[in-house]
Amino acid sequence: MRAAFIEETGPPDVIKIGDLPIPEPGPGQALVRIRAVALNPFDLYLRSGLVSMPMSFPYVIACDFAGVVERLGPGATCFRVGDRVWGSNQGILGRQGVASEFAAIDEEWLNPTPALLPDSDACAMAMVGITAHLGLFHRAELKEGETVYVPGGAGGVGSMVVQMAKAAGARVATSAGSPERVEVCKNLGADLVMNYKTDDLPSNLLAFAPEGIDVWFETQREPDLTTSIPLLRKRGRLVLMAGRTAAPTLPLGSFYPRDCSLLGFAVFNSSAEVQRRCTADMIRWIEEGLLKPLVGRAFPLEAAADAERLLEQNTIGKAGTLAGKVVILVD
Repeated sequence: MRAAFIEETGPPDVIKIGDLPIPEPGPGQALVRIRAVALNPFDLYLRSGLVSMPMSFPYVIACDFAGVVERLGPGATCFRVGDRVWGSNQGILGRQGVASEFAAIDEEWLNPTPALLPDSDACAMAMVGITAHLGLFHRAELKEGETVYVPGGAGGVGSMVVQMAKAAGARVATSAGSPERVEVCKNLGADLVMNYKTDDLPSNLLAFAPEGIDVWFETQREPDLTTSIPLLRKRGRLVLMAGRTAAPTLPLGSFYPRDCSLLGFAVFNSSAEVQRRCTADMIRWIEEGLLKPLVGRAFPLEAAADAERLLEQNTIGKAGTLAGKVVILVD
């Protein structure tokens, strides 16, 4: 089978395209014919060696996938051959990635793909959607009628936060860095959209929520807590899910006297059972027309290194040329 893989960690140039053996599905696994995969910043950290996890070479890149069940391993009973499926959490904790024509995946990580959802969209909502759901509901316990702010509402996680918070009955503010991405956020349903390059974010947020923001879902790798924490409401929650090397200043005087909370999490710490609660809501919202994944750029498998370069430029490099997810089309 054709696959995008590495034999050592390093820059995008270490990604190779070649033939690897088709994996054999083990007990409780399904062999999935992969049709599309989506890239996440975490894929860059694994490939570069910035994050160390168990990894056997050749290591197939990418965590998020969509495809069709090709064959079932012993004891696999949750799906049938021919079922369309999607999911995340591959390529980590010793599991092989999914940028290949086939992947053997434990059934517990598979979800049924809604009939009208293209495979490119299905994989594009995987890790970012689960991340948004975990942060909003599992960690911040968002309630109907509360206010949410998420920077980068046209990005992968940000676009999911905007739509999920609206689906839950929250008032949502967000920001983006260009007129085009501002329009993307408006089309997603945000109540307030600001251009962070030209607008005064604190004054606009105070006008939007005079008593403060209930849930600030931080997506930036270098959060400015001296700005965000004073804008929280009493008992406000600030969700952190990025910024491994960040060391921001914490304004304690604005934080603890108002019973505020900092809530950090990493998606790979959550079990398959917990993630299935997230994906059940995601599937329902997709079918109800309340959730739409954003695909920014699509690449063929042969250009997997170029796909990772583009994502790297727009995360670590902050190029600002991407709205939505980077997807690799396998089939």
